[in-house]
Amino acid sequence: MTHVIIEKSGGHITQVECDGHTGYGVEGEDIVCSALSSIVQTAVLGLMSVAGVNVSLTRDETRGYLRCTLPEDMDSTQRHDADVILTTMMCGICDLREGFSDFIELEVKE
Repeated sequence: MTHVIIEKSGGHITQVECDGHTGYGVEGEDIVCSALSSIVQTAVLGLMSVAGVNVSLTRDETRGYLRCTLPEDMDSTQRHDADVILTTMMCGICDLREGFSDFIELEVKE
């Protein structure tokens, strides 16, 4: 099971953490793990490449771990863009989890 923790502060997502493989299928053929990874990693790429946010990123592909932490010193445009990207990411995770709740655990901390 993959544990996804989304931390919020002041109504803004400040950190995303994913830990573990979903276990839906065998390694290399796990479509749920692949979908979840694509959603989260595309959001991280959007933060860095589109919004220009200098995130703190930790990854361990073997363990299936990713943590992305946003800086506190973003300007208003970066904050807006990050909110749009991360809210879209959260919609994607929620939708995927709805169909595969035995394989994805989602916790939102405020």
